[in-house]
This record gives sequence, C-alpha cells and structure tokens, in this order.
Amino acid sequence: MGAMNETSQHIGKVILAGAGCGDPELITVKAARYLQAADVVLTDRLVSKDILDRYVRKDAEVIYVGKQCRRGYSTPQESINSYIVEYALQGKLVVRLKGGDVSIFSNILDELQTVAEHNIPYEIIPGVTAALGAASYAGIPLTGRGLSTAVRLLTSYKSDIVTDAYWQELSQTTDTLVFYMSSETLDNVVANLVKYNIDPLKLMAVVEQATTPLQHVHISSLYDYEMNLKGRSFISPSLVIIGKVVALHEKYAWLPDAASTDHYFKPVLPDDNLLKATTNAGRE
Repeated sequence: MGAMNETSQHIGKVILAGAGCGDPELITVKAARYLQAADVVLTDRLVSKDILDRYVRKDAEVIYVGKQCRRGYSTPQESINSYIVEYALQGKLVVRLKGGDVSIFSNILDELQTVAEHNIPYEIIPGVTAALGAASYAGIPLTGRGLSTAVRLLTSYKSDIVTDAYWQELSQTTDTLVFYMSSETLDNVVANLVKYNIDPLKLMAVVEQATTPLQHVHISSLYDYEMNLKGRSFISPSLVIIGKVVALHEKYAWLPDAASTDHYFKPVLPDDNLLKATTNAGRE
C-alpha cells in the first residue's frame, strides 16, 4: 500500500488491479477478493464480462471507462482520474480494473499521481500481462535454452516511436521481442527488422484475442510477411511475438485456433464514454 495519510475517516481507498488478459480465470485471487468488496469498479474494455458477473457485488456501481487505441472511442484519462477522486473522497472502496497487468503499457502513472496528490490510500495488484498469456496459450515459451535468454516488451504504435539505431539493435539481438499495440503498424515493424537483416530463423507470431475462446495465431517468416500476412486486419487485442522461440508453436500449441472472427471484447461505442451503470445493468 502507498504511504498515505489515512487520518481522515472520509477518505476511501483505491485499488489499481490487473484483471489478466482475456481468460477470466487468469485473474488473481487478491484482485477477485477486492472486486467482491468494492463499492465502485472502473473497468477497461479489455476485461472479461465474466469477471464482472462473477466477482462484483450486485449493488456495486460499475463504470465503463474503455479505451480503444487509434480507432473507435475512448474515455479521456482526465475523466477516469476524476472518477477515482470523486468516489474515493466519498469514502468508497474503488477498484480501477485494467486488462492484463497494471504496470505494462497502461496509464497507471497518471492514476498514481492523482491518488498521491489527493492523499488517497491505494494498493497496486499485478495481473497476467498479455505477453505471458499470449505466449502460454500459443505454446510459445518466451525463453528457451539455445533460443532466447531474455524478453523485451515493446510497442510501435507510431511509425516513428523507435529510432533507426534501436531497430538495428532489435534486428540483431537474440532476445525474444514482444510488441504490444502494434498490429496496425506491423508493416513498419517488419520492414525495419528486415532492413537490418534479422535472422531468417526468427519467426513472427501474431496472436489475436489471446487466451480467449476466439484466439487465433498467425505464424510467418518476416521475409515472407508480404505474401502471408501483409494487408490483413487483425482483431483487437493482438500481440506480436518475434524470435526463434516462435518455431515452438508448431510442436507445443495446445489451444486450437478459433474458426470464428467475432470480437470477444466488444468495441467501444460513443455511448460507452463516461457511461455509469450498475453491475446488473452491465450484465444485461
């Protein structure tokens, strides 16, 4: 728990918790316990509805604060921060529930700064992040003797977010590369790695809707990308794994690819912005 002043009896508490990545059974026991006690739950788009149905109190208030990178609609971070302060200062237990892990490519720093500035007590609860979930459910160990001894968690959601010098290093490293929020810039990722002569033995896996019943894994050599995957629109969320370990998928995949192309997590709609709903309404 953060070192906060808890002298006021009117200040509640904020729990910044990871829900895991897709499969509702990947939530931690601790996060589930706090959901059962929460007065208010601020939930992301990438949180399974089953988690809310199973663990949130029937009389708790659920507020949908979904974000959708580069397409659709998103709840402004300022609005989320305001909700956190508003309800915590009413003395309520607030769970800010994020898909995956709270510390990997999330806006947790904005929310930590908010609770700190208002002297609101808080806890941070980790979750199973997408890299670990996608790799495990695709049968791809992220490290392996003779294949990779390290993993890099990256993002390339803008074409200029990674420098040329770093692309050159990434192309030559033996580390497994995992790209979050990069399916829409995949052409650029592949082009830069091939430009700097990435090892042809390193394969790429694009894992759509990882750990859900709608998971689908696409495997390709980076040098065959144009023929195999270029131009394909991947369903959100999608994660990209690149390295020699990807070859293990063929042997160790245990979850069959889904035949359906439905969305496990519904896209954010305009009316979802700043939408308040009770848990029962959210389950209809």
